[in-house]
Amino acid sequence: MLGLNIFRLIGEFFELLFIPFKWLRLTLAKSDAGWWTSNGLNWIFLVVLIVLLAYWMKESLRFKKEGTEDRA
Repeated sequence: MLGLNIFRLIGEFFELLFIPFKWLRLTLAKSDAGWWTSNGLNWIFLVVLIVLLAYWMKESLRFKKEGTEDRA
């Protein structure tokens, strides 16, 4: 019974977490600009991910040059 309750709790948590996305999907389906808006949102996410990846790679290169990359 405890294991089932844990999985139900995880499911309810993710349902609450995705409420804004459900609202966005329903709102964009009603408007004419829904396709453009959703693709614009995807481009924003993509740009954020590229910026974060560039920062991560820059920091990784800095640690490699300092020689502190794999110290335990």
